[in-house]
Amino acid sequence: MLFSLNHMVAPRLGYAAFFDLARNLGVDHVEIRNDIPTALMGNKNAKAIGKLAKDNGITIINVNALQRWNQWNRKKADEANRLAEYAALTGAKNLILVPTNDTKFRPDQAVRLEGLRVALDGLKSVLKNHGLIGCVEPLGFEECSLRRKAEAVAAIDAVGGAKRFKLTHDTFHHFVAGETEFFADRTGLIHVSGVTDRAQSLATMRDPHRVMVDAGDMIDNKGQVARLMKDGYKGYVSFEPFSASVHKSKQIAREIARSMDYFEA
Repeated sequence: MLFSLNHMVAPRLGYAAFFDLARNLGVDHVEIRNDIPTALMGNKNAKAIGKLAKDNGITIINVNALQRWNQWNRKKADEANRLAEYAALTGAKNLILVPTNDTKFRPDQAVRLEGLRVALDGLKSVLKNHGLIGCVEPLGFEECSLRRKAEAVAAIDAVGGAKRFKLTHDTFHHFVAGETEFFADRTGLIHVSGVTDRAQSLATMRDPHRVMVDAGDMIDNKGQVARLMKDGYKGYVSFEPFSASVHKSKQIAREIARSMDYFEA
């Protein structure tokens, strides 16, 4: 299996320490983020981060993420351009796209779907100009404006974007959305995180419950990844836990190694 580390496994680490963590685990591909305390933004920092990664034998897969991309307007287009330029300067080839997840954003179905198409059409040229692929990541939460990959694929195809956009299959969000379709041939990245708290149900699972994947996992990470690989997926499986218990761990390298062994067993 091809593993990657999302900076969310250890968001308090600076870039050098994060790259060291990956390298010591035998992982040479990572995702960096723009939403953690240690994130350094701006083009000058992007170039420095890219050089640091290259000097350490690390490849930056993507920058995570352009938020609320489907509320497209001139301001969002400007934000997308800035973040795409930043991503390209780090050496990343992909930009994660996260839709609006807000109970206050509740357009009717027709308006919501048209908004997806308008935004994707606008993003196509932004991504092309910077040599990037957009990895659309539906969020399974009930309030999310894009919950299922099937809708994402339909919108991408409607704007002729199959060569410019891929899907991010997030195992947590796939489960929470109750989605059954996998789209291995359209998938550019897999995000994995587990839920082991038996007090949680599908309706109550949220980001703070997302831990490293082990035998106590309730959302069938191993089965989801196996299905995607059986269907032809050959890309990276990236660890993305959001639980504070993981972020505070003094043994994060050991926990990641155990999760890698669990997947490979």
